[in-house]
Amino acid sequence: MTRHGGALAQPKGNAPFPTRQMAILALCRICEPIAFMSIFPYAYFMVESFGIAKDKAHISMYVGMVTSAFAFAECLSGVFWGRLSDRIGRKKVLLGGLFGTGLSMLLFGFAQTLPMALLARALGGLLNGNIGVLQTTVAELVTVEEHQPRAYSIMPFVWCIGTIIGASLGGLLAQPAKSFPSLFEGSIFETYPYLLPNLVCTAVVVCGLIVGILFLEETHDDRKNDKDRGREAGQWILRKVWRSEMDAPMSDKDGSLDEMRSMLEDHAARSYSSTSSSPTLCSSRTSMAEPPRYCLDKEVSEAPKLRAAFTKQVCLNIVGYGILAFHTISLEQLLPILMSRKQPKEDLRHMPFHFKGGFQFTPQTIGALLAVQGALQMFAQVILFPWISKRLGSLRTFWLTIATYPFLYMVAPYLALLPEHLRIPGIILLLVWKVTAQSLSYPSLAIMLANAAPSKKVLGTLNGAAASSASVCRGFGPTVSGAVDTFGDSLGMSGLAWWTCAGIAAIGWVPGFLMKEERRRPGFCGVQEDEEAGFGEALADSDSDVDSVITLTPDQTVDAVLSKK
Repeated sequence: MTRHGGALAQPKGNAPFPTRQMAILALCRICEPIAFMSIFPYAYFMVESFGIAKDKAHISMYVGMVTSAFAFAECLSGVFWGRLSDRIGRKKVLLGGLFGTGLSMLLFGFAQTLPMALLARALGGLLNGNIGVLQTTVAELVTVEEHQPRAYSIMPFVWCIGTIIGASLGGLLAQPAKSFPSLFEGSIFETYPYLLPNLVCTAVVVCGLIVGILFLEETHDDRKNDKDRGREAGQWILRKVWRSEMDAPMSDKDGSLDEMRSMLEDHAARSYSSTSSSPTLCSSRTSMAEPPRYCLDKEVSEAPKLRAAFTKQVCLNIVGYGILAFHTISLEQLLPILMSRKQPKEDLRHMPFHFKGGFQFTPQTIGALLAVQGALQMFAQVILFPWISKRLGSLRTFWLTIATYPFLYMVAPYLALLPEHLRIPGIILLLVWKVTAQSLSYPSLAIMLANAAPSKKVLGTLNGAAASSASVCRGFGPTVSGAVDTFGDSLGMSGLAWWTCAGIAAIGWVPGFLMKEERRRPGFCGVQEDEEAGFGEALADSDSDVDSVITLTPDQTVDAVLSKK
């Protein structure tokens, strides 16, 4: 083992994948897409029931306002929640975000006016900063760089599953007094026809909140050892259920600390305290079957100043997030419109730009195609992205996707001109292209942001800023693309909004191709890039005046190590 950057180097690949904590994090995460997507099947009918729209076009505009309210509010609070997680820890902010989501869904179910619906959605965005904090938690859980592609594909995969479940729940449970009159007629659900799906989603969020309180570990370095009564209760419950398996603590971290306490005895508290003037001995592991890994720092480093945290690479990454979010959320809105429009007329003399038309699919066909899209995205997220990212690296994977996006948008409207027998294959090709690009681009950006952070003590702030950048662009994207599409249709140019997105995606080339691949910083304990580092081999100081090597063996005490030094 070599000493590098003030820490003991951990050999690559020695630490196992943090499966248990990633699974718990996924259970907490899946609640949010279920709640978020459940409103889309009935949002149009809910706004129509408010009785404020003069015509069908106005209903669509108000639905866009309800959809965008969450994104705009989330933009305002994203950096705040990220910075707060850097101070008080990730777990508390994540659980607070889940609580905010549940409260927002409950209020939305009781909404009978547009202002109430907007307030409920905005409240959900203000109280939920979990997008950035989740990325930070994953970055701190995954201590081996080779595990990053696999880890960063899990949360988007979970989101994809949650969107499918949420959309199904919203469509099935909305207006239950009409769908199931024998059960719900004359009940509160007739007065509030959209309350039932929101109650079910709130119950799902409460379940995720309980799982997080009982079993989720804190990953923030300065808060890892804080007393957590929730996790203590969770371990007590598991001991009662699986007594024989729970003789040892569930927590990988706590198990490592117990082992360290027994090895170091009372001297550890005196010689290796977590102060700025004394060295720090930390240990963590993700499996009870693996040996603990040690990190010997000269001092506990302070978080860099906010201005220093936003390096050039970090700023490029945040700008890239915003541009990517703008044109991909626009794509999500334009695609169903393209599939719904009537087929183009026979007169195409004004090609290549002046033409109108779409695929003229039925709602059932559109629903089936979107379900296929979900299945394709899950495959691309879990299988394709880790495989490509490991071979090309995060930066080249991102370059590959942003380079193809403009061509995707240029080609899409012309697929409606295909002959009848090629229309379904054409839209399938478009969907495969779309989900592959999205599944490769977002996780790649997340990995690059984690690796570009000057310190993980500010990683929550940086991820919060990236989430805010994405949120504000997601708020403007549907509004701008919808307005351009309406204008283009009036000019007889169905592809105008698509080609506008192509131009915006091409602008994304500028920050994308200025980005650099950065390795994870030495400040992330246990993640070092020294290929020759070996566990238990040696501790060699990089300073020229150190001519001795410290070898760690399992039965050595701290006194023995210090005496050799």
